[in-house]
Amino acid sequence: MSILLYSIFLWLYETGIRLIAPWNPKARLWLNGRKDIFKKITAAGIDKKNPVVWMHCASLGEFEQGRPLLEKVRTLYPSSKIILTFFSPSGYEIKKGYPGADHIFYLPTDSRRHARHFLDLVHPALVLWIKYDYWYFYLEELKKRGVPTLLVSAVFRPGQVFFRWYGKLHRYLISCFTHVFVQTPDSAELLGKIGFSSNVNVSGDTRFDRVIEIAEQFEPLPLVENFCGSSQVVVAGSTWEEDEEELDHYANTHPDTRFIIAPHEIDESRLKEIEKLFRNSVRLSLLEKRSEDQHTENPEPDKVDVHLQMGPHPNVLVIDNIGMLSRLYKYGTITYVGGGFGDDGVHNVLEAAVYGKPVVMGPVIDKYVEALELVDSGGGIVIDSALEAEAVFTSLFTNQEEYRFSCQASKDYVYAKRGATSMVMDFIQAKRLLTR
Repeated sequence: MSILLYSIFLWLYETGIRLIAPWNPKARLWLNGRKDIFKKITAAGIDKKNPVVWMHCASLGEFEQGRPLLEKVRTLYPSSKIILTFFSPSGYEIKKGYPGADHIFYLPTDSRRHARHFLDLVHPALVLWIKYDYWYFYLEELKKRGVPTLLVSAVFRPGQVFFRWYGKLHRYLISCFTHVFVQTPDSAELLGKIGFSSNVNVSGDTRFDRVIEIAEQFEPLPLVENFCGSSQVVVAGSTWEEDEEELDHYANTHPDTRFIIAPHEIDESRLKEIEKLFRNSVRLSLLEKRSEDQHTENPEPDKVDVHLQMGPHPNVLVIDNIGMLSRLYKYGTITYVGGGFGDDGVHNVLEAAVYGKPVVMGPVIDKYVEALELVDSGGGIVIDSALEAEAVFTSLFTNQEEYRFSCQASKDYVYAKRGATSMVMDFIQAKRLLTR
């Protein structure tokens, strides 16, 4: 792809966003968030007296991937200023209040003028680029200015454009990074074949450090705990309609089993679809409201019953907020991670596996090393249909030996992979990248 074609692509992309914005909420957020973006950055008055660390993430998942590293930087270099940027609204809108960064912005759209203006305003001493989201003009300008730029937790596959005959521009983007930390030896081997070896290290995935941190600092969710009681529980996270259609029959025919459904998207139409599939369901927001009402009438928390005046106890809890999924998996006897019945593939299996629970998923996992490895370890189980889901749930609920093996395999797999954050930090310290 030439620079001209790349520039045409950028123009078409932004034009497409503008065309769909009137009826697409995410597109509107994308546009509105970038309105007067340079005025906002200028008004922030970024203090450059101390080193500025800029971390860029495509979206929320990449933020969680880079978060352990960012927080380690904050601990070891408390005087540094941290700038956090997002490309996607699903990252920015949820984390714009994150206290671990001094300033949080949408990344201005990629162009030579924007890249120069942004770097003049931010003047980073170190850039942490998480996993992917390669923007030519930003990376080119960082390289020209000699700013240390680290690609963290990257993963590469043979079919990607970097390894095609027409991938010259993309290979150039890799050359813009001072150092590349990849998740797997296979990724390092692929980069070696196109001339990148001296500046590449296999560090693993910083997401392992993040999910371990969350699990070890677990904060209970009393309403959820009350809902689960002493029942067997299936927690299904990041689900799409295709996932829910594999689960609803079991939930509807096993009223004594509790289900917690945390959909990937929580707009009203999606929530109503879920309520149609799961006949005996209740939204978390309704439980919260009833609990608040009961607390008002009866201030003794141990006497509050979230099911009061709701008729038969629902066996499906629908999570209609964002932000608690990583804690919800703790309550599952079995966990299910969604996405595996869609084209994009399964979502983050590590959030579930860290609690030492069997992780059930759909069949589309080939792009995700951690999902493949979890299955190989015995902690992950792939299903192809609702019938297989029922068979797997029944087996795990009744066969204690099988269940215990799967639980232990999940936890062992995650804990064996910790340490990527320390490796990147060791590099930063050894190279004195934040020492003036």
